Amino acid sequence: MARIHFNEWPLYSPSDQNKKENVLMVAKLMVNAALTAPFTGGVHGCEAEIAYGQKELEKIAREMERLAHEEQPKKLKKPFLYEAAMVRESDAIVFLGNFRARNTPMDASCGLCGGEPDCSFVYDRLPHFNGVVDPTDRRRKTTINGPLCMLRAHDLGYAVGSALWLASTHFVDAKPCYSVGLAGRNLDFCMDSEIVVGILLAVAAKNPYADIPPEYHLTNMNNLVDSLRKIAVITRQIPNHPYMIFDPTKPVEGRQEDKEE
Repeated sequence: MARIHFNEWPLYSPSDQNKKENVLMVAKLMVNAALTAPFTGGVHGCEAEIAYGQKELEKIAREMERLAHEEQPKKLKKPFLYEAAMVRESDAIVFLGNFRARNTPMDASCGLCGGEPDCSFVYDRLPHFNGVVDPTDRRRKTTINGPLCMLRAHDLGYAVGSALWLASTHFVDAKPCYSVGLAGRNLDFCMDSEIVVGILLAVAAKNPYADIPPEYHLTNMNNLVDSLRKIAVITRQIPNHPYMIFDPTKPVEGRQEDKEE
C-alpha cells in the first residue's frame, strides 16, 4: 500500500521533504492571490518567484548576512542576521515585486511620492525620454534606486496582504521581510522589480518566526543541535570503558560501602 509520511524532524529527511511539498503547493496558491490582488487602474504590475530547497535558501541567507555586515546601518544588522537564521528554518520563500514602481509611474499627480503633485519629483530624478523612464541604468547609490511611484508601491502592499491571507487560511506560518526581499532582489529574484518583499513560509509545531531569543543568529535551533552533537561525541569518549564486560551504573563487588550495608 502506498504511503506518504510527514514529520518536521529531522530537517530535509524524506518525511520533512513531504511536508515541504505541501508548503510549496500553498506558496503557488499565494502567488495566485498576489497576482489577483487589486492594482491601481486595474493595470498588472506584480511579479512573483518562489525559492525552494536547502541550497537555494542557504544562498539567500548568506546574502542577507553579507548585507548585514557590509551595507546595512548598525540598527538593521541584528534584524538581518536574525532573519537569515529564519530563512534556514523555512520551507520555502515567496518573493513579490512591483516592476512598475520605478519604471512606469501611474502619472496620477497625487504627490504621494513626497514631491510636487505633478510627478515631477520622480521624473526630475530618473532618466527618461518624453515620460518614458530608461530602465537600463541599474546602478545603485542607495539600497533602492528611487524615487518610486507610491501608488505602485501600494499595489505591492495589496499583493503581499492577499498572499499572507491565503497562507494563514491554509495553516502555514508566514513572515514578510524587507531583508529577505532585498537579498532575493540582489540574487535576481523578481529581477524586473526595484522593490521586492520576501515572505518566509514554514509548517512547524512552533512558529519559527515568533518568540525570538537574543543573539538568534547564534542561538537558533540548528546551532544548538549542532552544539549538542559535538558535546555528545566528546563526552562519550571520557569513560572509555569496555561496555561488554563493565557497566559503570552497577556497584562494584567488594567495595567497603557495600560490605557495611
